[in-house]
Amino acid sequence: MSVFFKIILLVILILMSIFLSMSEISLASARKMKLQIMIEEGDENAEKVLKVQETSGNFFTAIQIGINAIAILGGIIGDNIAGPWVTSFIGKWIPGLADKAPAIGSVISFLIITGMFIEFADLIPKRLAMVAPETIAVHIIKPMMILICILRPLIFIFNGTATFVFKIFKVPLTRNDIITYDDIFAVVDAGAEAGVVQRKEHHLIENIFELDTRWVSSIMTTRDEIVYLTLEEGEESIKEKIANYPHSKFLVCQNEIDTVLGYVDSKDILPRILKGEMSGLHDIQEICNPSLLIIPNTLTLSEALDRFNEARDDFAIILNEYGHVVGLVTLNDVVNTLMGDIVYQDQDEQQIISRGEGSWLMDGVTPIEDVKKVLDIEKFPEEDTYETIAGFMMYMLKSIPKKAAMVDFENYTFEVVDVDNFKVDQLLVTKKEENEEAEDIGNINLE
Repeated sequence: MSVFFKIILLVILILMSIFLSMSEISLASARKMKLQIMIEEGDENAEKVLKVQETSGNFFTAIQIGINAIAILGGIIGDNIAGPWVTSFIGKWIPGLADKAPAIGSVISFLIITGMFIEFADLIPKRLAMVAPETIAVHIIKPMMILICILRPLIFIFNGTATFVFKIFKVPLTRNDIITYDDIFAVVDAGAEAGVVQRKEHHLIENIFELDTRWVSSIMTTRDEIVYLTLEEGEESIKEKIANYPHSKFLVCQNEIDTVLGYVDSKDILPRILKGEMSGLHDIQEICNPSLLIIPNTLTLSEALDRFNEARDDFAIILNEYGHVVGLVTLNDVVNTLMGDIVYQDQDEQQIISRGEGSWLMDGVTPIEDVKKVLDIEKFPEEDTYETIAGFMMYMLKSIPKKAAMVDFENYTFEVVDVDNFKVDQLLVTKKEENEEAEDIGNINLE
């Protein structure tokens, strides 16, 4: 066989290896979501790619059979192909190595052929396939399916043996294509870094998934902050509450907050005040709406949203397991959690106020999820046992926090700056300097 003919055969083998290498990477890397989009756009080949991926063992076996066969043929054809030229060159220019020239020629010939296959038949096509796996996969799928049909008997033997080994060691035979929250977050984070997803869109997507993990009590108006009316309440007291707390709805209770009867709309009260119908406010129960939505504190925000939708209401009372009112939540609270940012535009509503580089003033009732976002803390210790930053302080201190009590966690110092009747009103969170000792993490100061 002439050298020229050997070179032609080697080029053909390299081209075949290029096809197999690109097929291997593109079919393995093609993403199901993108293929589904291509199918919806009418690409029939994308559907064939999905079917081949479902039986990945077949195409992997076919590719490995082809690649190994080509490697063996390449070794046979390229054996010592450059040997005569190297031997002649050494004999002419390096006479001292003439006796070793055949061995040197054989080694150089092996390195040349191996390098060509590594570079042109393996590395370059695989890197190219990684750039656009779906596009390449839909173009090579038809010849790949033909190759699978041709090699079916060998595939049956080799793939069957591999399947048997997998079953012995209880290894899954197919990859898991189930998309998890983490997968979606990873895609969104990558989109945000690339500039495809805007910052507000990024926060919105994160908030959507938080609806299934955050308890409704994390955004409620707490029991002691609820403004309610009682049956014995006088007209002047009702007017004062409406003036000082301009809510759209007010709870109506028998005598205290746990004896809830219903609620009244401000729009039903205000006309009576404007018209001077004093007797209308004397018996508030006449305009009280008893169809009040009551939900347990064990619901997530997503479940609470479903309850609002079912009841066609935007106002709900939250009870605990003992039947006591623990808080109040509105549809607007859920929407603000979904659509809003950590820090509200209204300064009066801010729960987290940045005081400069590495310092924040926080309300004690700030949900722990919001604190995690602002401070970029992945997880607080036993965070399922409390809902607010005040709860975190109580957990860490193992006591009712007092003014000036401090907790060091991660790279932050949490200090109680105001306590109102045993309730943590405000905390100062300060980021530690980088040169401070990491040993301080978890340190607690009760003074």
